[in-house]
Amino acid sequence: MLDKIFRTQSFRFGEGAISGYIACLLSVLCFLGVLSFHFPQYLTTPELRVNYNVEFLRQLLFVSLIIAASLGLLNFVRNKNKRLGAFSWFFVIISIALGGHKVEVLDFDDSTFYLGMDWFILDLLGSTLIFIFIEKLIPHRKEQGVLRPQWQGDLNHFFVNHLLVGIVLLITNIFIHKTFAWAVYADVQAFIDTMPFYLQLFSILLIADIAQYITHRLYHEVPVFWRFHAVHHSAKHMDWLAGSRQHILELIVTRTLVLTPIFLLGFSKTVIDIYVIIVGLQAVFNHANVQLKFGWLKYIIVTPQFHHWHHASDDAAIDRNYAAHFAFLDYLLGTAVKNQAQWPESYGVVGDYVPDGMYKQQLFPFKSVWRMLRKRINKPT
Repeated sequence: MLDKIFRTQSFRFGEGAISGYIACLLSVLCFLGVLSFHFPQYLTTPELRVNYNVEFLRQLLFVSLIIAASLGLLNFVRNKNKRLGAFSWFFVIISIALGGHKVEVLDFDDSTFYLGMDWFILDLLGSTLIFIFIEKLIPHRKEQGVLRPQWQGDLNHFFVNHLLVGIVLLITNIFIHKTFAWAVYADVQAFIDTMPFYLQLFSILLIADIAQYITHRLYHEVPVFWRFHAVHHSAKHMDWLAGSRQHILELIVTRTLVLTPIFLLGFSKTVIDIYVIIVGLQAVFNHANVQLKFGWLKYIIVTPQFHHWHHASDDAAIDRNYAAHFAFLDYLLGTAVKNQAQWPESYGVVGDYVPDGMYKQQLFPFKSVWRMLRKRINKPT
């Protein structure tokens, strides 16, 4: 999809490549913004929409369209590769044709099913601006560029998986409440409700991480499950975007297994919302190309260095460091990588057998499992 348009190239100011990439990002966000104006009941998050200043958003959209069009034009003039400029202008023209910043927002029913496009836009902008800045400010590998190899496929993963998060959370909530209603205990939920806010927040993170640890370990130790999780581990360069490389089925299964105890225990919506934000930020940060010293805290919480070892292809790192929030779980259960004073040398799946590109990676587990089943069926008895 994006691979043919966004080809990695050298960057020098004045050649139009940098402006082309910025134009593409802005034009796509503008297009999504216009769609959100047209269908706010389906594409925006109720908790966020009540705080929006519509007029400010219109002005922001108008300015963004001008900047995207101007930078796209600059790419046409200064760069031999016109694809970036054409891509950005395509979405600018469509956005304007759909009404641009002048789309009227009519009354609508707040109770409709929604996708959460606005959360996706904020997530993309926040992740891009914040984490790229942090990676350049305190990088672990200084030689690694922003557009490192295979970034196009990971950006595709980012688009698909982050757009699905809202749907997954909604479906998971409905599925859990209909399937496990028998497991709800009013006394337990009442006890959770009486807990102080910060104790609730710590509890939800700990319970979620225990569920995450068990699920994560199963992905590594059960061959069929590993075929799906291997997609995530196939990234050979770690940065804020690498964490988005994940199979869709793994995303759905993991969210369901982790959120089930959370919903059943009856944590408040506020606490769950904060947990979702924390887990999103920590997931991006722990994959990022950053180097920070946490001192003794590295034995308590999961840090980028801790999680980078989980992705390492070194022998000592295989099937280690499963926790997502609290590193002490791995130390208590004997699955922590020892002597993590240094950083791993290389990342990725040992044998490098997972194909490149989002589409091939989404199909890979099914083909791999089918080959494994055929071998067992045809194995002589």
